[in-house]
Amino acid sequence: MAKKASMNMQEAADHAEGIIDATLKAINPSVEVMQGPSSDSSCTDFKNDSAGRGSVARRRYVMTIISAERRGSFLGVVERYWKKEGYEITSVRNSAAMPAIFASAPDGFEVSLEFGYKGQAGFHVTSPCVDESQVTEVPRKPLDPNSAESTGLPYVHSEFWSARTPISSASPTP
Repeated sequence: MAKKASMNMQEAADHAEGIIDATLKAINPSVEVMQGPSSDSSCTDFKNDSAGRGSVARRRYVMTIISAERRGSFLGVVERYWKKEGYEITSVRNSAAMPAIFASAPDGFEVSLEFGYKGQAGFHVTSPCVDESQVTEVPRKPLDPNSAESTGLPYVHSEFWSARTPISSASPTP
């Protein structure tokens, strides 16, 4: 827990990006992602003096189409990785259309993978209260308004993740 007290908002933002990067590396076959909006805010840490404390959030959106038939497998890959890393699964949303998994990392960061509108999957990481500091925005490339990417919805086809058949439990790992 000492890590939380000695971390500032920029370090927390970098750590949040690292959590997402590591989670994405655990997904095989890999998926295409787009940087989502970042946010930072002041926060109240009731265990400590809340003056000069803040929290940051980082997001990534999966631009690979994850078919309804493969969403459970996708969530399972992420859940197994998080558990292996010592994360505690705090909640699961068992929804056919918009499933989600929520977890808490050992260092107090909150993480989630949620499916939303049109099957859009997104990773979200929020830091605990840390020392307030300036935070640089993660570079995001401008979108061409005429591109498929500009809709904000998944558009990248994957032979594996976009398949309309569930994964057989007897099939080998991709």
